[in-house]
Amino acid sequence: MSFVITVYVPEAIVMASDSRQSITITGQTPDGKKMPPVETVASDFTYKTFLLRKQRVGIAVYGNSLLGKVQMESHIKRLEEEKLNDGDSVDKVADKLISYCQERFPGADTAFHIAGFKKEKGISIPYVYTCHIGRKEMNRVNFNSSANQVMYGCSWGGQSDVISTILKPYQIWGPNNKPIAAPRFPIIYDSMNVQDAIDFAVYAVRITIDTMRFQARVKNVGGSIDVLLLIPEEEKWVQRKELHISNSA
Repeated sequence: MSFVITVYVPEAIVMASDSRQSITITGQTPDGKKMPPVETVASDFTYKTFLLRKQRVGIAVYGNSLLGKVQMESHIKRLEEEKLNDGDSVDKVADKLISYCQERFPGADTAFHIAGFKKEKGISIPYVYTCHIGRKEMNRVNFNSSANQVMYGCSWGGQSDVISTILKPYQIWGPNNKPIAAPRFPIIYDSMNVQDAIDFAVYAVRITIDTMRFQARVKNVGGSIDVLLLIPEEEKWVQRKELHISNSA
């Protein structure tokens, strides 16, 4: 499992993700009986957010990221080499990525956030898509088609119960021990600046990791946090884990 989040505000798009790779293993007893499946941590150094520099597009993956037993990083590199052209816009990248995965791994429980800016009449317009391979879904989540206008907010995917509990409406016990709606304080994404968008994305990943640490549950979100910033003028990593020699070497 994973946790990824994409925050889209007027000046920028911020994508963040954790680094934990968890796998489910099965086994059997010496007499051939099946043992219950066990979910375990395979790595805390898995890339889940990617930058296509030539296309100026960010991609984040969650769900099953081992397609054909191969890390998504390898599939992204192959997509770049085989399918993408340097000038492909964000919507073309989304189409080609979904087609690439559906051809090779139909039915995969794998989802993506795909984001970037596209020039329309000389103006940089933000595009943010959520896509799912198995369900053959691709939705632009930052656009209100009925009002014909760009929207600002955030989308998350993967192990989302922690952040959903914090940000979604919920009930509390009121007078006479009856449930009432809790006060709901909105986040005003329309006026959020770039630094606050970065801080919010990191907060969402960090609070998921820290909350799960203390809960009696499988710890399938963890490791360092990668943060990608997309603005009309440039794309850059705010934070990205780097290869290194471990302290035990």
